[in-house]
Order: sequence, then C-alpha cells, then structure tokens
Amino acid sequence: MTATPPPDVLPATPTAPVVDEPEDTHPDVEGVVVSRTAIAGKIKELAAAISRDYAGKDVLLVGVLKGAVMVMADLSRELDLRVEMDFMAVSSYGSSTSSSGVVRILKDLDRDVTGQHVIVVEDIIDSGLTLSWLLRNLHSRNPASVEVVALLRKPDALKVEVPVRYVGFDIPNEFVVGYGLDYAGHYRTLRFVGRLRPEVIAAG
Repeated sequence: MTATPPPDVLPATPTAPVVDEPEDTHPDVEGVVVSRTAIAGKIKELAAAISRDYAGKDVLLVGVLKGAVMVMADLSRELDLRVEMDFMAVSSYGSSTSSSGVVRILKDLDRDVTGQHVIVVEDIIDSGLTLSWLLRNLHSRNPASVEVVALLRKPDALKVEVPVRYVGFDIPNEFVVGYGLDYAGHYRTLRFVGRLRPEVIAAG
C-alpha cells in the first residue's frame, strides 16, 4: 500500500513521453524521462513560485547532498530573493536501486536555523522515509518555517505522506539517473533524467 501525496501548492507535472533531444543521449541510457529543456522550464517555474511566496523574506536553501546539487545551483540562480545556502548529507543508496529508509547524517548544517525560513531542496522523493525524518529533525531546531522543493517525485513509491510545497514532475516508479541522480556514483552530470539500460544495472 502506497501513501497518497498531500496536495502541492504548485502541482506536479505528470511526465509524458518525450522526444529525445540531441543533447539527451548517453550509451547507458535507454530512454529519456524528463528532457533537458523540460527541466530548465520547470526550474524557472518553481523559482517564480518560491520568489512570489517568499517576497520580502530572507531564505535559507538546504540542499540534501549529493543529488540536490544540480537542482539547487540552477534554482538559486533563478530566485528573485535574498538567498543563503547550506547543505546536509545523509545516508544514500550506494549501489542499490531502492531506498532502505535507514537515516544517518553524514554532514550536518554549518549554521543555526533558529528563526529562519528554510527550504529543503531535493532531487527526488521516492519512499519519503528519509525526507520525513529530515523534516522532523529540522523542525526541532526552531526555524521560522520549513518547506520542501523537489524536482521529481514517485507517487507510487511513497510509503509515508510528506508535506512537499513545490514539486516539479511526478514520474513512474522506476530507477532513473541524471541531473544529480546517480547509480553507484555515476551519471549525476547528465543534463536530463533517463532510465538506465537493464544490462548496466545487472552488471552492477
């Protein structure tokens, strides 16, 4: 049984079949899930919504390493706000293609977030287990507010309901790489999001 995602302030865009663009190719990828052009357009849309909602406020973006680096870099440049950035690192997939739900902080924030408007930046939400824990942890530090922006979400993979204010795309429950998402440390720098060929995953 999967959890039902709560309503988004900025509704997610369901992904549709896309025509591969010339730059959206890699020999290990068998299909594009979200194109480079679609990502760029969605980042601008998310940034516009955040800039509108936080007008006149200072914002602290908290990127969840390592996957959120690409999203956070591009999003921050599109925001029309006074923005500071910090990072947290938690236990990740390693070479696995599914989340264990086990949370371990590898790097904590470098600053006190008391009284600050915090926006957690995620590349993807699948089970929601790690993010749920992370939000509880951040709320315990007495910020003014905590919200989440995620480029991708897998509704069919959710195990817990997680309040996500801004979502880019809802995608099928399949393993994807690119734009920060990796497999065994590789493919993060692809400018699009795509499916790995089964033989690549089988080879480990």
